[in-house]
Amino acid sequence: MAYRQQPHDPYANAYPDYPPANTAAHGSPNYTYPSPQQPAHAQHYQQPEHHDYGWETKSTKSYQSSYAGSQAHLVPQPQYEMSQVAVPPMPALPYQPPAMGNYPPQQARPGMLREQSSAGWSTAREKLMKRRSVRQVELQEGNLVLDMQAPSHIVPKGMENIEEMSKLRYTAATCDPDDFMREKYSLRPYLMGRRTELFIVMTMYNEDEVLFTRTMNAVLKNIAHLCSRTKSKTWGPDGWKKVVVCVVSDGRSKINKRTLQVLTLMGCYQEGVAKDSVAGKDVTAHIFEFTSNVVVSERGEVSQGACPVQIIFCLKEQNKKKLNSHRWFFNAFGPLIQPNVCILLDVGTKPTSTSIYELWKCFDKHSSVGGACGEICVDTGKACSLLLKSPLAASQNFEYKMSNILDKPLESVFGYISVLPGAFSAYRYKALQNGPDGKGPLASYFKGEAMHGAGSDAGLFERNMYLAEDRILCFEIVTKKREAWVLKYVKSAKAATDVPTSVPEFISQRRRWLNGSLFASVHATVFWFRIWTSGQGFFRKILLQIEFIYNAVQLIFTWTSLANFYLAFFFLVSSATSDEKNDAFNFLARGAGPEVFEVFLKLYLGLLFIILVCSLGNRPQGSKWTYTVCIVLFGLCNVITLWCAGYTVYLAVPHTLDGWKDFPHLVQTNATFRDIVISLAATYGLYFFGSLIHFEPWHMFTSFIQYMFFLPSYVNILMMYAMCNLHDVTWGTKGDNGSAKDLGGAKKVKAEGGKDVLEVELPTTREDVDQMWAASRTALSFKPPEEKEHRDAATKQADHDRNSRTNVVLAWVGTNILMILVFTSTAFTNWVKSHVATSADANFNPYLTFLFICLAGLSAIRFVGSTLYLLLRLVGL
Repeated sequence: MAYRQQPHDPYANAYPDYPPANTAAHGSPNYTYPSPQQPAHAQHYQQPEHHDYGWETKSTKSYQSSYAGSQAHLVPQPQYEMSQVAVPPMPALPYQPPAMGNYPPQQARPGMLREQSSAGWSTAREKLMKRRSVRQVELQEGNLVLDMQAPSHIVPKGMENIEEMSKLRYTAATCDPDDFMREKYSLRPYLMGRRTELFIVMTMYNEDEVLFTRTMNAVLKNIAHLCSRTKSKTWGPDGWKKVVVCVVSDGRSKINKRTLQVLTLMGCYQEGVAKDSVAGKDVTAHIFEFTSNVVVSERGEVSQGACPVQIIFCLKEQNKKKLNSHRWFFNAFGPLIQPNVCILLDVGTKPTSTSIYELWKCFDKHSSVGGACGEICVDTGKACSLLLKSPLAASQNFEYKMSNILDKPLESVFGYISVLPGAFSAYRYKALQNGPDGKGPLASYFKGEAMHGAGSDAGLFERNMYLAEDRILCFEIVTKKREAWVLKYVKSAKAATDVPTSVPEFISQRRRWLNGSLFASVHATVFWFRIWTSGQGFFRKILLQIEFIYNAVQLIFTWTSLANFYLAFFFLVSSATSDEKNDAFNFLARGAGPEVFEVFLKLYLGLLFIILVCSLGNRPQGSKWTYTVCIVLFGLCNVITLWCAGYTVYLAVPHTLDGWKDFPHLVQTNATFRDIVISLAATYGLYFFGSLIHFEPWHMFTSFIQYMFFLPSYVNILMMYAMCNLHDVTWGTKGDNGSAKDLGGAKKVKAEGGKDVLEVELPTTREDVDQMWAASRTALSFKPPEEKEHRDAATKQADHDRNSRTNVVLAWVGTNILMILVFTSTAFTNWVKSHVATSADANFNPYLTFLFICLAGLSAIRFVGSTLYLLLRLVGL
């Protein structure tokens, strides 16, 4: 069938004459599907015949074998496993050019092989560039659109006449993403009239081929799973036609060369085709479209895929950050694709083979769901080796797990998840759309992109708030007027991601997270009343109101976390060392407790001062060892605190069975038991019990100790550094944002008959393209030498930003220090002894009682929410 206009044509009103009726006359490809080689009734992709080429020794596990269930966990592999359909891998190359030598190359010295493979790729590229010839190409709706022959090795047998599988379509976009449709650019799925159910975006910056293949191959597995669901009304053998994968790379000069080689092997990129200007206009994005049938490993091994996959590769000319990449996805491609559900993925995140289906099923089952997320897991390596090697990674693993067990289920029950992680989340395209006035979720989401330039007049609060643009998007969807959208958590949709394993990287990452989430939470709390105009049902509004109150309380505790943690340390240690007879440190020497308390109290205060000074004047990369030593010493302070808490509990609980018989009387009369034991049980007991009822207790044994050791650093170091760097509103990817101007341009000239055409240099023969493909495969077969990362110096900020930062830090530190001074003053402690308690535990402060009761109450709410979520899942709601 030829290109045809879709029923939902976004150009229908604004551009009634686009696309023109005589599409073929304007040079657009003529897609005929199925091909002449196929029977007329064959409406789905036919696999090539089975031949045993014996080229590759990787796993030949079939996509069609047994799919993991929806509850499948991520199983670490010794290395990335090439999952393949039960057809053979790609055959050996049909030709061996003299310059390439034998393939695969003979085993020799590894260093020499790396040099040869790199030189072979460079030689092939240089040869291709030199052999290009000048051609005249007709403009398509005034734009440069080229159809290039795909490498012959990846075109499936019998599919040579199907254009989407045999030709790479290149479009040179010279406009802003918001003007993509206005400039009459187009995409293959739109021209072919296909209805897109899933539109998947993979955003990347300079990730290497290992991270890219990890995510891409996981996506291919998920699409294969969709095609295997033969009983589904939506999916089945032709399911791949309803899925479009969009890879957006942020900056042509920043992309990893080996990642480009992987895309070359997939047929989604070709050297020598892209242009940096068209008719005098600078190109803003290079868009490559291809329906690929192969799976590529990070080592360049190519195998037949389970099904075709429609891929759009958008290579942005300039580095304009992730928000701009999403603007290409949503504002440029979205109006043409018109998907039902959009899936957001970061390159490096690896969803399980059924995760994308599980997310989609949530939207299909509940028409009111506007957004959903799955469970982000830490990639723990083979046999949890990362948890053993890196205590920092183990602490983050525990943090991620408890958030997915307690917080996300609670928020899902209410209907508002405060943040859908950008690394793996999904949105209903309809829920994202702006209103007639131009205001709405997407407008608010992209508002932050223009706030970080030199000419922006946005205040520091707004710029920090839009560091957490995903939180703003979630708030805007739920509070969208009269549409009643809710957000859901889908536990069965799992995805693994890498976490920082070095202290500087960890602090830098959390700086943006904490600042963005704090100010976005303030914004959501201030505008809580918008839920009453969202169109939700009355009971849903009540639930959302309760959640906003809960979030406001959590926000207060976040703001005062520095003081609360110190006060807990102060009162627990002082209470356990006040009585010489029952001193917690009598095992060192009789009466040693007060001296130990004094030493660690001063150490704690000294560490806070050091962190404050370092946070104001040093980058984490420049003070690596200072931060590392502070983390260890804070961990030691927490060990002392836990020891004193445990010792106090031991003294407080009855040591005979008779003492436990009247439990209500024990709670009523024993203040220490009531405050400490119940609070600790409500917190740490909840961790274990919540993990147990979700059938995931393993992190309690592999990561709990590490988390407790790092807990003071989460509060003191991360919060201190984040608040002291409010003026830094960057995403952490700084560098050259200009265009390289090394591709050559497309000149507009007059052809015979006076018609405007473009003169472009293009590869001459398909043999050149095949040689480039072979050289890319050879280059990927050897790992490059590791290069140390060179970081750019931090940019200086304007004076008014520094002043704003100082004022906020003074307010924050002043609030916490005031609490510390009041509740640790001699006057207050003497007043407590005289008026509050006269028992043996008089040193126990009433503020700590209030604190423990609040913590127990908040923990109880989390547990109830988690339990309700589990019950709803069991009954199928």
